[in-house]
Amino acid sequence: MNFGQVVTAMVTPFDANGEVDFQAAKALIEYLIANGSDGLVVAGTTGESPALSTEEKVELFKFVVAAVNGRIPVIAGTGSNNTRASISLTKQAEEAGVDGIMLVAPYYNKPSQEGMFQHFQAIAAATSLPVMLYNIPGRSVVNMSVELIIRLAAIDNIVSVKEASGDLEAMAAIIEGTPETFSLYSGDDSLTLPVLAIGGQGIVSVASHVIGNEMQEMISSFSQGDTKSAAAAHRQLLPLMKALFAAPNPTPVKTALNLTGISVGGVRLPMIPLTAEQTEALKEVLPADKLNATTK
Repeated sequence: MNFGQVVTAMVTPFDANGEVDFQAAKALIEYLIANGSDGLVVAGTTGESPALSTEEKVELFKFVVAAVNGRIPVIAGTGSNNTRASISLTKQAEEAGVDGIMLVAPYYNKPSQEGMFQHFQAIAAATSLPVMLYNIPGRSVVNMSVELIIRLAAIDNIVSVKEASGDLEAMAAIIEGTPETFSLYSGDDSLTLPVLAIGGQGIVSVASHVIGNEMQEMISSFSQGDTKSAAAAHRQLLPLMKALFAAPNPTPVKTALNLTGISVGGVRLPMIPLTAEQTEALKEVLPADKLNATTK
């Protein structure tokens, strides 16, 4: 399964009452498809999955599948630290018509490497969908070892991993130790180019909400052997990538979208809005041509 090179971890738009805003979601989907997104992850961390109910997630899966209408892959975030609940949500996502699922490392209950293997194996066995693993030790507290990911890659429908450990040596070992059909994506925007350089497939991105086309151009330069231009683009994009994580995700990227005229509303507690000072700092690094005229 080829999910593309720039896969956007889509935010979940909310209305003034904090409810899922499907009209805004439709507009966001069209914007993302037109501006560099090869695929979408729905109800991931950036989509505020911890604050969404199961019913809201399933409704989102159905809505996004219908809105995308086969144009790009839709990957549903169905992972959790509860294996049975993840299997149930995965089955509902499959019924909704998604193209793949993303399974985060089980958080909080701190399973062993063997426990994680059996967790992912059980979910993969319950679906025919391709599976993208998601290693993010900074949020989950557990780190999926190189050996674990290589072992899981032997399961037919586990086809990819989103690696957000920041460990390029581990990523290189994963790429070396898994089949050519298995893909590794960076989970950190700032490591997109380094991960491509060691043989990664691309990025599951937050920044692509704002600079999707620019990231595609950087990747294209690299793919064509113009590493100097790719490196220059990387350096140019880094300040915005960093600013989008100056406060807990997805508050900065939702603010950036609103500032650029793409209405996605606010965040649900326990996330909180940016302060006035944080908003001004974000404005400083947003491309001038993207800022909504009313916010300049």
